Amino acid sequence: MLRLTEIKLPLDHPEEAIAAAILKKLQIAPEALIRYTIFKRSHDARKKGEIALVYILDVETTQEKQLLQRLKKDPHVMPTPDMSYRLVAHAPAKLTSRPIVIGTGPCGMFAGLMLAQMGFRPILLERGKAVRDRTVDTFAFWKKKDGLNPESNAQFGEGGAGTFSDGKLYSQVKDSNHYGRKVLNELVNSGASPEILYVNKPHIGTFKLVGIVQSLRARIEALGGEIRFQSRVEDLHIENGQVQGVTLASGEFIASYHVVLAVGHSARDTFQMLFDRGVYIEPKPFSIGFRVEHPQTLIDQCRFGEQAGHKLLGAADYKLVHHCQNGRSVYSFCMCPGGLVVAAASEPGRVVTNGMSQYSRNERNANSAIVVGITPDDYPGHPLAGIALQRRLEERAFELGGGTYDAPGQLVGDFLADRPSQSFGTVQPSYAPGVRLGDLSTSLPEYAIAAIREALPAFNKQIKGFAMPDAMLTGVETRTSSPIRIKRKDDYQSLNTNGLYPAGEGAGYAGGILSAGIDGIKVAEAVALSMVRSTG
Repeated sequence: MLRLTEIKLPLDHPEEAIAAAILKKLQIAPEALIRYTIFKRSHDARKKGEIALVYILDVETTQEKQLLQRLKKDPHVMPTPDMSYRLVAHAPAKLTSRPIVIGTGPCGMFAGLMLAQMGFRPILLERGKAVRDRTVDTFAFWKKKDGLNPESNAQFGEGGAGTFSDGKLYSQVKDSNHYGRKVLNELVNSGASPEILYVNKPHIGTFKLVGIVQSLRARIEALGGEIRFQSRVEDLHIENGQVQGVTLASGEFIASYHVVLAVGHSARDTFQMLFDRGVYIEPKPFSIGFRVEHPQTLIDQCRFGEQAGHKLLGAADYKLVHHCQNGRSVYSFCMCPGGLVVAAASEPGRVVTNGMSQYSRNERNANSAIVVGITPDDYPGHPLAGIALQRRLEERAFELGGGTYDAPGQLVGDFLADRPSQSFGTVQPSYAPGVRLGDLSTSLPEYAIAAIREALPAFNKQIKGFAMPDAMLTGVETRTSSPIRIKRKDDYQSLNTNGLYPAGEGAGYAGGILSAGIDGIKVAEAVALSMVRSTG
């Protein structure tokens, strides 16, 4: 088949216009076109009055060889790449041990699924609860019906932190082996809409993710895998630089020479245990800031003009960055169109925010994190010093919010004028449990406050109204990424601990659902090949 790129058509084109565009591009007669499929559909909104759909198409014709020869200098016509996935190994008939996967976020789930598909019968250990029970706990906390459960919340439990997010399925990681396609195909096989295979910036939404996570679990179990909930790993056993197994909080020891560490970016007690056991850990950059909320209609109008609300465009998003005079960079992160700001705390006495959207993205507000990049130079002295900084900021947010898990908030106009907010404006905050208005200037380091104050008016030049006085800031956002990296070698094993495979976002090798799933596949392949070699 041929792959055609940059096929542009009007937003409201009829279905037959795609075939007509193919015939025009390839200069062939209708009878030479056998069929086509849409590989990717995006939109070009640079001209608000002329928004266009942009397609990548896979086309089957009767003249493929001739067309490739005739159009060999055209960069938008090429052979369709083979994106099928092939298992790299199969478990030996006499499997002497089983691999362990710690964590059932997207990285752990995909590592477990791949190992199960290859016949290795993995054991997945999850400190939290199954996704339905976890959802009950998390929503009860948000509604102030129950207190925070440190083992079952927006960070911990089946599905990982990505379950309570927008379910975004796009990434900027290099993916020459098309692992991302494997992730998307498996999500579709588990109940996701097939549209995630071709729409630009696909997303699933929290409620749909719950069912998909359950389906992934059932598939792993059907292939011989085992998933244990409320099974927190208390200790990692290492002898002569080689993993021997793990001990659970219950006291149970599980032996294995192959342990995938996919714990997510908030497993601070696990990071401390690994450091105490001598596993090599180094600090890495991350970002801190606030959530900002605007009316979704404002973002739609700024991005799409008179086409705002079109069903193919959906709720508009944005991506912003500003380089400040103090040398800091401020950028938007985890933008959630038509979404909610949610409580993402995982430790008592601390407040953390995050963003979430349902599939429909039809809530009244748009929200995103507005964050400042920081580096280990800002928290020197210890590999886990970034965690200590996160905790201090989250404790300060808890204090400013009144000590009830309400979050501190401030209107953008008041934040820029350096005065406390007294009452809400036209933008009502969506954060639950609730928002306590005041002064956010003491919630982050001075350099971060100064950088955000400079960035917001700059962002207003790109999106008119972004610095509107009534826009809502809610603090604090500290879990943008892991503050550590558990460094690994080319074979995906820990730099100094054989048999330990640091993976995903918590280890510093992913940043979202798709990239975490991709990393899970890579690590599973490495584990499988190692196990095959070790059994001769």
